[in-house]
Amino acid sequence: MSSAQYDGVQHSEASGWVAWLLFAAVMLILVGTFQVVTGLMALFNDGYFVVRQEDLLVPVSYTAWGWLHIVLAAIAFGTGFGLMVGAGWARVAGIAIAFLNVIVMFGFMAAYPWLATLVIIFSVVTMWAIAVHGREIAEAYG
Repeated sequence: MSSAQYDGVQHSEASGWVAWLLFAAVMLILVGTFQVVTGLMALFNDGYFVVRQEDLLVPVSYTAWGWLHIVLAAIAFGTGFGLMVGAGWARVAGIAIAFLNVIVMFGFMAAYPWLATLVIIFSVVTMWAIAVHGREIAEAYG
């Protein structure tokens, strides 16, 4: 990142990599949206899923899975918005929540394979973007 000074005012020029952080923030919000939909389906219509709860990797009730997805979604939403404003805590929380999403979706893979695969891919790309370019968004906004 470079900065230029014009007429006594310093202007910051963000690098192109800041877009990756904004992408990661949007991905966290998108993953949170997927998690909310999955959680609500697990709470209200557990017959929607491909397998019975006994056939899941972690055989707990779909109600428990639903609440887990909703809690992860709430954290993902907050973290995504925190990344958008350049909060330092959001970088650590973003990697942690994306990692948790990967673990949870591996456990939920049998119930909804396509959604689980998408969330895992989005979460891995999000972790990469935050880990590699996390400092640049704070510099761009700071």
